[in-house]
Amino acid sequence: MTDPVRIALGQMCSGLDPEENINTIAQFAAEARAAGAGYLQVPEMSVGFAGDRAQLEAIAEPEVNNRQISRLSDVARENGIVLHVGSLAVSKGNGRFANRSLLFGRSGRLLGQYDKVHLFDADVPDQTKVYRESATYDAGDALVIVDLASEGIAATLGLSICFDVRFGEHYLALAQKGAKLMAVPAAFTQPTGEAHWEVLLRARAIETGSFVLAAAQAGDHANGRSTHGHSMIVDPWGRILAEKADREPGLLLADLDLDAVTDARRRLPVLDMRQAHSLSINHKVAG
Repeated sequence: MTDPVRIALGQMCSGLDPEENINTIAQFAAEARAAGAGYLQVPEMSVGFAGDRAQLEAIAEPEVNNRQISRLSDVARENGIVLHVGSLAVSKGNGRFANRSLLFGRSGRLLGQYDKVHLFDADVPDQTKVYRESATYDAGDALVIVDLASEGIAATLGLSICFDVRFGEHYLALAQKGAKLMAVPAAFTQPTGEAHWEVLLRARAIETGSFVLAAAQAGDHANGRSTHGHSMIVDPWGRILAEKADREPGLLLADLDLDAVTDARRRLPVLDMRQAHSLSINHKVAG
């Protein structure tokens, strides 16, 4: 048996001031560590939540000598906690940006990074109406898993960001490479969150037999957008272990029994039974 692991999710209402947002992350890190958590996740665009290109250009720093990343590394080191920054915008220097997730170890060392693969191009019945993330961001081209054993957590973490959660194959691939924890930091809109957020998170947990850890943006933001909140931790059987069932900032804590992953995958060994890749399709036309 493995010892339970206490993890924390920080639900935020990020604004346009990176310094203020990083201070909030630092406060969450201190609170999480004081509560005995070894891992803290904060949402997508936690460092600065831009609503248009002008705001994005004002917030995002370049990949090299990035002061925001240096400060976040310091937050992890100063609090002795694994800090998962759900994402921040990084300027690529060509008028394009990356929506990048960063994972820092307890020493402040960068353990891994992931660029969002599935960009949010959608029409939503809210005040923004049309979202075209691909107009300013470049999609990532690789899946990422990080072994957390060196950080005192006996599990491998699979990385994703927000809209990725709608693509089940992303998580099946992570699980087949050994991920037992799935990270889904997000900034779901209010309409899509009300309709789909919980269902998608529970589905990803069930189909992979994994814990799903999903820190969310919440509330009405300075960029004019409204986000759903409801940060959530789901166990490998699809049960909600903990939820911040509102649209207010705050910290969510839960203890994970990592043996539950082994148990769920033994009871329902779907990862070993998948056959879709080997099946042919017989296409017949009626008439």
